[in-house]
Amino acid sequence: MNTIDLRSDTVTWPTPAMRQAMAEAPVGDDVYGEDPTVNLLQAQAAALLGKEAALFVSSGTMGNIIASLAHCERGSEIIVGDKAHMFIYEAGNPATIGGVHTRPVHVQPDGTLALAEIEGAIRDPDNVHYPRTSLIGLENTQGGIGGVVLPVDYVRQVGELAHSRNIVLHIDGARLFNAAAALGCDVRDLVAPADSVSFCLSKGLCAPVGSLLVGSQSFIARAVRIRKALGGGLRQAGILAAAGLIALNDMPAQLPIDHENARALASGLATLPGVQINMQQVQTNMVFFSLADDVPVSAAQIIEALAAHNIRIGTIGKRQFRAVTHYWITRAHVQQVIDAFAAVLAAATNPA
Repeated sequence: MNTIDLRSDTVTWPTPAMRQAMAEAPVGDDVYGEDPTVNLLQAQAAALLGKEAALFVSSGTMGNIIASLAHCERGSEIIVGDKAHMFIYEAGNPATIGGVHTRPVHVQPDGTLALAEIEGAIRDPDNVHYPRTSLIGLENTQGGIGGVVLPVDYVRQVGELAHSRNIVLHIDGARLFNAAAALGCDVRDLVAPADSVSFCLSKGLCAPVGSLLVGSQSFIARAVRIRKALGGGLRQAGILAAAGLIALNDMPAQLPIDHENARALASGLATLPGVQINMQQVQTNMVFFSLADDVPVSAAQIIEALAAHNIRIGTIGKRQFRAVTHYWITRAHVQQVIDAFAAVLAAATNPA
């Protein structure tokens, strides 16, 4: 509990209010559709995002694979970013579970996929040599390059392109509420063009477990069947959904504070000799930074030294770091991290 853990916002503990709600939650068998707390969570999530229905699932990865299986036939293809979580970090699920091919498109520095490149990746549906393009996947925020935000107009343009070619749009919104907070917009406006959306309760929203998948009634009906096939029948899941209700209703107001703390962390680290940061990418709760070439130690060595200060930060490769702020990180913690990083760098570059 004394460790400052910035490896991810997945490390968040449930709040005291969540723990109390979990202890007192009315429950039923969700596989029968009889858990009142799960049903309330799903109804509120659908309404909040402006969709017809929602489904509580165990994780964002489960939500994304269910969406792929519900939207796509075996032998079809989905277009995603080459740095997308769906492409890199989900065990090749579309192919391994669904027989669906993945076609990556380059993620631009602003997190977008160029519209011309998306259009160029869409297959000719009349050519029997090609898989049919069934789905375009966007990730918002785009975590692979620092949690940058896709704006409302861009999402609308991708939706228009997809629908003009009879292709569905799925948004992996693991940190969707961070995107809405950064843009100052209603979350439903950010996903209005999407045929389906997944978002996590267990990251910045601080719930211990769970994600939601939202879309049309017919889509969710297919999703329920697929969730069951994947072993996702959750039974008395109201204990988890109770924390999810607090995450959904109370925690989005916290996210701007997390973003301010990330900006403060980035600004402080940027003043340190040997640290390189692109401040334009610090838009939400993620800070990506790296060691300059003349720093004579690796990221792994820095991480080991920070452990003596009870600080944990993620690494990306040999010279790059990822730090993610969240509910349990305060401005005082941010200053502790900056001071510790300065001390560790000084010791590494000027050994006694």
